[in-house]
Amino acid sequence: MTREKYLTQEGLEKIKKQLEYLKTVRRKEITHRIEEAIKLGDLSENAEYHEAKDDQGLNEAKIRELEEILNNAVLINNEKGSKNIVEIGDTIKVKYDSQEREFTIVGQSEANPSEGLISNESPIGQAFIGRKKGETVEVEAPAGTVKYKIIKIE
Repeated sequence: MTREKYLTQEGLEKIKKQLEYLKTVRRKEITHRIEEAIKLGDLSENAEYHEAKDDQGLNEAKIRELEEILNNAVLINNEKGSKNIVEIGDTIKVKYDSQEREFTIVGQSEANPSEGLISNESPIGQAFIGRKKGETVEVEAPAGTVKYKIIKIE
């Protein structure tokens, strides 16, 4: 079952670049390592050969993963500016425990919570989607319930 993969334009470009690198540069590097290892002789006890073959398998798996993301990509094309309802692609400013923080709601492929990029599929992302400026959102966290007040949506 394939699922839609939500991506920003920036995220889409990043994945395309990574895929191009893996298909061209990385494949050539690995092929060269395999060829050099074969020249060393007996493949059954050749650690360099086995390591290069493992790297080849990992590289090909990553290529397939990125191709699947691109094949199922849905571009997030939200206009920036003042908005009323939180959607994927929006940046929101929230207040909690007398602190303010910004989050951008992105697809799972781009999520990086330490940079404020939260997945639309995460509990916090799901809690914000469809909510309005001024609303308080409760999110269950390991340390207990956290209440966020949405103060700005862009």
